[in-house]
Amino acid sequence: MVDEVTGVTRNPAIAELRRRIRDHWDEFTPASRAVCRSLSEISPERLLYLSAAELGQASKTSNATVVRTLQSLGYAGLAELKDRVAAPFQSNRREERLRNRMELTGGDPKHVWDRVIAEAIERIEFLNQHISMDAYQEAVRLMLDAREITTYGFGANFVAAEHLTLKLRRFGLRSRCIQTAGFRLADDLLAIESDDVVIVIAPGRVIVDAEIVIDRARAVGAGIILLSERLVGERLADDVTVAIHVPNTVTGITAEVLTTIVTTDALAQAVAAADTERTLESAHTLESLRQQLGF
Repeated sequence: MVDEVTGVTRNPAIAELRRRIRDHWDEFTPASRAVCRSLSEISPERLLYLSAAELGQASKTSNATVVRTLQSLGYAGLAELKDRVAAPFQSNRREERLRNRMELTGGDPKHVWDRVIAEAIERIEFLNQHISMDAYQEAVRLMLDAREITTYGFGANFVAAEHLTLKLRRFGLRSRCIQTAGFRLADDLLAIESDDVVIVIAPGRVIVDAEIVIDRARAVGAGIILLSERLVGERLADDVTVAIHVPNTVTGITAEVLTTIVTTDALAQAVAAADTERTLESAHTLESLRQQLGF
């Protein structure tokens, strides 16, 4: 095997990638070896922003060859490799990530559009490949049995939490979204009861407020659903009832809440489908109220 795939890197995921390439080198076709050379020569920072099609162009192969090669190396696809490579960059300064994004996406609107769409599809496919159907179904069961569903998300994830609460209300379930922080958060935590379910959305990291929300839910015996990155979920596995892996992105090309919104939509729709009479009755009531309001 050639030297290109034996270089040393500080990124553990790149080191692991190169080890896998060495182990499988003799099995690969010339086309797959070309993909491996391209993968081993790209810096971790640049890899995060490349699509399978661009890697195919760089290796003079194709999108399909890139995907097949990655699968032969033991990855579900390019998204999984990026997910592993991205871990050391979670703490990078926002300005550095923004600069990298601007430099690598370029100024051409069509080029930017293609990159955003490609990464959105990549993220959602990765979500679909790694979802635990058992965890998803358990989360739906908990929501159906709850007296009230409380959602909590910090930062950009508040959007997903509020979105889920709105949908659940429209489907006839009692739900509220925690919109406070710090001192005022204590007032919202008082309302959590033992037969409630608390949904905490914390994909990349967990701040103190989120940990307190989880602690309060545990203290009263409420069910806890955590939507998070794998490492966060593993760290909090013993503190929550069920954890659902929601892959994040550090590139900033697509919204942080993209896969979270998809996941919350799936949870809400499953709950709605479980009781069609309640859902339809709530929809009728909502429409009547809107008409009374002149809409």
